[in-house]
Amino acid sequence: MMRAVLSAHLLAAVAPDRPPQPRSRAAAALEPSDAGRPGAERSGEAFRAVLVAARSGSEWAWASLYRDLAPRVLAYLRARGAVEPEDVAGEVFLQAVRDIGRFEGDERAFRAWLLTIAHHRLLDASRHRARRPVDAVSDEVLHDRGPTGDVEDDAFRELDMATVRGLVARLSPDQQSVLLLRIVGDLTVEEVARVVGKRRGAVKALQRRGLAALELELSSD
Repeated sequence: MMRAVLSAHLLAAVAPDRPPQPRSRAAAALEPSDAGRPGAERSGEAFRAVLVAARSGSEWAWASLYRDLAPRVLAYLRARGAVEPEDVAGEVFLQAVRDIGRFEGDERAFRAWLLTIAHHRLLDASRHRARRPVDAVSDEVLHDRGPTGDVEDDAFRELDMATVRGLVARLSPDQQSVLLLRIVGDLTVEEVARVVGKRRGAVKALQRRGLAALELELSSD
């Protein structure tokens, strides 16, 4: 049942014309916190003030950016199966600190920029593993490190991420990236195309094929 609900949730997220699907607490836990949702975005002037402060190295500005935007970055990394998602997310923001002088745009563009960095980090890690294969860290090992935060919420989140990874595992890496950037990252097709370095038509085709595969899996439940 949970697998079917989560599958429908994923499908509905990139197909808004579909009828609303029931959402369990577990399905809701897939989404980043309210701070990372589009509705929490600042006005243009407010974000510009934070950006100027971040460029000057202000700790409060970077703490604000991390609080508001890290949930989507971390959710994307987890859903893509990053072995150490928290560490990678930290590296993403460290690179952002180094390269902030090159960025121009609003908060939505900043979110897309962070996800671009995260996507490239995943690609680099994949290439590194291909050259030097290592045993992946199991979910049990990660779990043994102990929970952080509310135990019940952490349990739901771990279960959901394992289910999401299972749902997208049969998709190609490109299909996974496109669907998760659309769903978890809340990016448009055009923004996803820039993140993954593909044309808009190619991204739409990957999305269509990925959705078809998820629909097939949903129908088999």
